[in-house]
Amino acid sequence: MALGGSPLLRNEIDGACSTRRLFLYLLAPLLAFRLWLAGALPITGDEAYFIWWGKIPDWGFYDHPPMIGWWLAAQLALGDGAAWLRLTSVVQPMLLAGAVAWFVPRIWSGAEEWRRWSAALLVLLAPTSVWNVLITTDTPLAYGSVLSGLAWLRARRDGHLGWYLASGLALALAVLSKYFVAFLGFAYLVDALRRPDRRSLAGLAIVYACCLPALGLMAWWNMGHCWPNYMFNFVNRHGKSAFSWQTPLLYAVTLIYLLTPPLVWRLGKLRRRPELTSVALLAGVPLLLFGLLSLKKTVGLHWMLSFLPFVFVLAALALDERALARLRAFFLGFAALHVVLLGAVGLTSLERWQGTKWYDSVVLAFEAPQIAARLKPYAAEYAFASDGYADAVTLGYNARRYFLVFGEASSHARHDDILTDFSALDGRNILILRKSAPPPGAYEPYFRELRTATFTLHGVTFHQIMGRGFDYPRYRDTVLATVRDKYYRVPAWLPTTACYFCDRYWPGQPCPR
Repeated sequence: MALGGSPLLRNEIDGACSTRRLFLYLLAPLLAFRLWLAGALPITGDEAYFIWWGKIPDWGFYDHPPMIGWWLAAQLALGDGAAWLRLTSVVQPMLLAGAVAWFVPRIWSGAEEWRRWSAALLVLLAPTSVWNVLITTDTPLAYGSVLSGLAWLRARRDGHLGWYLASGLALALAVLSKYFVAFLGFAYLVDALRRPDRRSLAGLAIVYACCLPALGLMAWWNMGHCWPNYMFNFVNRHGKSAFSWQTPLLYAVTLIYLLTPPLVWRLGKLRRRPELTSVALLAGVPLLLFGLLSLKKTVGLHWMLSFLPFVFVLAALALDERALARLRAFFLGFAALHVVLLGAVGLTSLERWQGTKWYDSVVLAFEAPQIAARLKPYAAEYAFASDGYADAVTLGYNARRYFLVFGEASSHARHDDILTDFSALDGRNILILRKSAPPPGAYEPYFRELRTATFTLHGVTFHQIMGRGFDYPRYRDTVLATVRDKYYRVPAWLPTTACYFCDRYWPGQPCPR
């Protein structure tokens, strides 16, 4: 019988071709929309925070491993526009979908072409693939995690140690990006131990060994910097964590949105497929661990993004052709709905959002260039500051001048503790910009002379506190001492060679432990 004579084979070829064509046709319009969004959205506080990591690169940073800082340092050498700095995030869905399309027939020999391109389409059209153009630690984490996981699945197919090596190198990239990659590393352990043999255990050892230099770098840097990665991720940010029924519910709702309701429903009906166990473990173990974490902690939407492509690959390999066709149609429609809604939001005025709790932050983000221009006449006479990291780094990015954080601030994003030396500001003038009126007596003790001014943009009143003659000793003995006692009580069991905070402000006196 001629090859084209089989109706079943002909239908399969037609289905594969139509799915592949749809994938290719969608690349350009989705890329164009994401480029528009990347240029239209102002730089957010988190993004500006990481941009300053790139402007002042180091071997490590306060909250997370250094990869995003190194990444942005390379881009900043060529320009600092928002769309340019977000470019690696803008193209990420296309590149990861392409990687999935390449790997699927190589991790499962029985995968038909329409499964291959269905997996790529689901990655390309996932909800966050439409709107998430932000450049954060999750950007290099997703590249490293997804490529590592795909290489791991390829290695599990035939045990080739070269693919384990590739998986380990990509995992090292992820390790240098964010510590949540440990969830993927644990999934590898579970997968290797379910049917342990010499090859799989050797492969696991290779993957883990590739990460040792990255982990060693992090340990060395933290040892000489008060262990800020440990203190932030495991101590300071969890001060008020407690068991709650609300956070697991929020996690479930978030996950249903990210995966979409029809995909969650169909995955719930799947029967166990032994040949897909490795894919299922890479998809399920990290999400299960996040579920356990949600019992006490709010799980951020962006925390899960690096692990979702494995769920889409699992769906593409496990569902039948009719179910996948319906799923592709839903993803396409859901993506189009996001485009329409985001386009509609883009046509609204800022005042339309007045009354929301985050309105003042939105105004500051969109009007940061104008605010920076208002402050420019004071640039020669004052050091600039704000009362929180998000406003400080956002204003600093737009002013192309660093804004320090004045006051105690929060447990989050305290990299300013490393960058700012308040002892060098003794006697100087400092201008502090706030979105709210300062509490009585908040600043008077720390300056010889103080005056305030206000201006209003889009209904939000901004407050300028202009202090002359900064009293560093008093600030150290009150504000900085409180910061030390709250955020720098490093456990005694952690070996420490230096601590920038205590060594700078209390030389010869170790931090409390």
